[in-house]
Amino acid sequence: MIFRESRLRGVYELEVERIEDERGFFARSFCRDEFTQHGLETRIAQSSISYSSRMGTLRGMHYQVEPRQECKLVRCTSGSIHDVVIDLRPGSPTYREHVGIRLTRENRRMIYVPAGFAHGFITLQDDTEVHYQISEFYSPEHSRGVRWNDPAFGIEWPERVVVISERDRNFPDFEGETG
Repeated sequence: MIFRESRLRGVYELEVERIEDERGFFARSFCRDEFTQHGLETRIAQSSISYSSRMGTLRGMHYQVEPRQECKLVRCTSGSIHDVVIDLRPGSPTYREHVGIRLTRENRRMIYVPAGFAHGFITLQDDTEVHYQISEFYSPEHSRGVRWNDPAFGIEWPERVVVISERDRNFPDFEGETG
């Protein structure tokens, strides 16, 4: 696997290394040893998928607070997304900054989202499915979010939002919460 750290410390774009032959290819999408070598969380408490039937579906920006902070490894298995993470770690030199990456079925890239970051995405195609490996169990009482269009973050989404949950649409203005 190829690990590329983004400008936000701890956020990685991962690319699989293909071993190709006449059948197609084989590639690892997770390796505990390689993650450990990069100082990344290797515990997986649950795997989840989300399916969105319509282009322009926005999910996010979600995170969990202590003691249930979570790391995520996110991959688009069908369709394509613009995936965004926001640094919510107070004291971080990139606090309140974000990065976005295009994840598609074709490029098979993944993004590693460490604890202390909000995560979300918008679908760029109909019939998009996203797979998550998550280090912590979902905990409704520790679940939080920031609004996708909060000016505190200045995210420029590449697609018009067509579908969004009431919960995601109504997160409050960011006031310096901790991740």
